[in-house]
Amino acid sequence: MSTKQNSIPKDGLAGLKENFSSDALSGFLVFLLALPLSMGIAQASDFEPIYGLVTAMIGGLVVAFLAGSPLTIKGPAAGLIVIVAGAVTDFGGGEQGWKYTLGAIVVAGLVQVLFGVFKFGKLSDFFPLSAVHGMLAAIGIIIISKQVHGLLGQSPMTEAGKPMVEPLELIGKIPNSLMHPNSQALIVGLISLLIVFGWPMIKSKITKKIPAPLIVLLVAIPLSHYLNLAAVVDDKGVPKLLVHFGKGLTEILGVKVDFGGFSQVGIFVKYVIMFALVGSLEALLTVKAIDLLDPFKRKSNYNKDLIAVGIGNMLAGVLGGLPMISEVARSSSNVSNGAKTRWANFFHGFFILLFLMLAVSFSDLIPKPALSAMLIGVGFKLAHPREFIHTFHIGKEQLAIFLVTIFFTLFQDLLLGIAAGILLKMIIHTLNGTPISSFFKAPVLISFEGDKYYVEIDKAAIFSNFIGIKRRLEEIPAGFQVTIDLKNTKLVDHSVMESLHLFEIDYVAGGGTVQIIGLDEHIPLSDHQFAGRKKV
Repeated sequence: MSTKQNSIPKDGLAGLKENFSSDALSGFLVFLLALPLSMGIAQASDFEPIYGLVTAMIGGLVVAFLAGSPLTIKGPAAGLIVIVAGAVTDFGGGEQGWKYTLGAIVVAGLVQVLFGVFKFGKLSDFFPLSAVHGMLAAIGIIIISKQVHGLLGQSPMTEAGKPMVEPLELIGKIPNSLMHPNSQALIVGLISLLIVFGWPMIKSKITKKIPAPLIVLLVAIPLSHYLNLAAVVDDKGVPKLLVHFGKGLTEILGVKVDFGGFSQVGIFVKYVIMFALVGSLEALLTVKAIDLLDPFKRKSNYNKDLIAVGIGNMLAGVLGGLPMISEVARSSSNVSNGAKTRWANFFHGFFILLFLMLAVSFSDLIPKPALSAMLIGVGFKLAHPREFIHTFHIGKEQLAIFLVTIFFTLFQDLLLGIAAGILLKMIIHTLNGTPISSFFKAPVLISFEGDKYYVEIDKAAIFSNFIGIKRRLEEIPAGFQVTIDLKNTKLVDHSVMESLHLFEIDYVAGGGTVQIIGLDEHIPLSDHQFAGRKKV
């Protein structure tokens, strides 16, 4: 066993004492990243920016102690912007739309708690990877389509006088906003955008420790003052291009939720499902990714983490905040900053609390175009061209699923998009000879002799039946020689090939060995390492 595994950091108060300096420093650095992003995500979601900070604070001060993952950072996520903004609009917009959306967030949080109680933590294993990446790419496109207007100081409105939220409408209005920008906003926005994309390109150990969003604020705040962005006001005299807090901590922390959205049953149920499903899926995928980065190779408790996030969402919804997840960018930063325990998340929330206590002092200082630039950077990462190229390299059928998911998400919504991707995946599997009887259950036979386990999977090993396969694999004790035989499968899809690879990594880390055999008569659907395999 390695030294790292022997020296796993302690938890609880002992962990605080042991790792105070490293966790406090990482928490502070993550706070610097989370501060502008949380406000930007709230602004893009049609919430007041300060309520993004409320969610981040709860994620650190409360959820950190309940979470099943030691290194993830809990807070508002760009991946839920589309759903939150859509809910606010569908519930009538304005204060009513916000408060009714909070009701859906609270109920969705309860659903997430139930997901954890009934051990739905393996939910992420059901969804095909190409559809998941397609959903995330579509979210990226939608974020960019909205924030380009904010970068230009514009806010496209519908004929009814409400802010546009439909992706295709927002994309169609981009030329108009480009033709009529606010010149002050444009200068701040473009310089901020240059920093967002240029700062990471600087090859220096020092710059890598300083998050680009912090540099954006350090440049954009004095620049917006010089350009007098405060002069652009609405009919109430509030600056339109600057973040206006106008509230102290005591005014923020109160019950804001309204369950009046129950009267619109169809809309209410739709958003509860979307918050619970998409939020849980993103949170679980993040936990899975951060477990791979954890230098101590700890295994998170997915179900416990879902319960923690659900409780956090219920509390955030009551107090007016956005829904939270385990957020991947902040969590990755937490690991790279040297965090050891959950206390890093706590310190991130603690520094957010300190900022909220002083928030009124920062009112009308932070330019909205700078926040838009940061979110365009987030959206670009989600919809980066390499995602399309990578998916194509895995297989043409994976690209088709990826693109179909994007199209239907843009055309309708996330639920229809992911459903369309799954449906196409099933159609492709049927055409490749997968028996319909094996879509949700694959016969798995496990035998044991000496120190060797032999696992035989029959019919098909595909995304929709892998939860059952994985459950059987996880029943095998650590430290043995495991052979997985796939010779009797007609198809092994990409999601399963990658999942088996991850299982091998985890099992080998525990002192065992894994060998995958029986693919000699299968033809790979592309040259990619994890391409699907079809039996001749």
